[in-house]
Amino acid sequence: MKYFYILVLFVFFSCKDAGKQSVEEEQDSEIIVYEEYSGEEPTTPEETELYKPVPPEVQTYPKSSAPSDAIVLFNNNSLNEWVSVENPEVPAEWIINPDSSFTVKNKSGDIRTKKEFGNIQLHLEWRSPAEIQGENQSRANSGVFLQGRYEVQILDNNNNDTYVNGQVASIYKQHIPLAKASVPSGKWNTYDIIYHAPEFNKRGGKIKSATITVLHNGVLVQDHVEIKGTTPYIGWPKNEAHGKAPIILQDHGDNSRVSFRNIWVRELK
Repeated sequence: MKYFYILVLFVFFSCKDAGKQSVEEEQDSEIIVYEEYSGEEPTTPEETELYKPVPPEVQTYPKSSAPSDAIVLFNNNSLNEWVSVENPEVPAEWIINPDSSFTVKNKSGDIRTKKEFGNIQLHLEWRSPAEIQGENQSRANSGVFLQGRYEVQILDNNNNDTYVNGQVASIYKQHIPLAKASVPSGKWNTYDIIYHAPEFNKRGGKIKSATITVLHNGVLVQDHVEIKGTTPYIGWPKNEAHGKAPIILQDHGDNSRVSFRNIWVRELK
């Protein structure tokens, strides 16, 4: 009987050790290892200096101008880069202003870029009317939709509370902004957006989510957050497979009178 107990104890501790080893191996498998930094460590600074590939040179200009490699979507008196969402054969009918901006034409419908995009850096400037009208979601409400599906909210939230996942600079119904960085009503806001598109397999299943970073008037308000699907007013996000798609600006249909200017985009590899 004594030998039986010894055998049981041996098996117990062997299993315990094996289980511990298995957990440790699993944890080790999750550790990030950089192959390019393995092997014998360099002993001189020259061994870790790279001279290729040389990044392309981009000319930057005053704040109101686009970088030299950007696609300009609006910076003058023309909406030539935009068409109606409802009928892409029809030019955008929004209102061109004398100050080289344009304003939503109420109930004329959303507009979209002629060109379609994937990964991008997007800059746009928008302004709510100085004359306050409406409240909650009906005050200077618009939105910029990446790939026609994923909305960054535009809204005048100055002294105008609403649901926080629908306030200015939210990823609509998904991500609350880290801060509210609005300028006074009637002044120009800037959005600088870094967007990476989702990826889908051959069967149409999403294998990598889109991500987005948003700076509102220079303040980080969305920090590389995951876009979990479309951003509907009602219902859950949807994840139907798609490729490149246009940028859409929203006509909220409630006389929100949002204006835009200086819109440009850089395509990212």
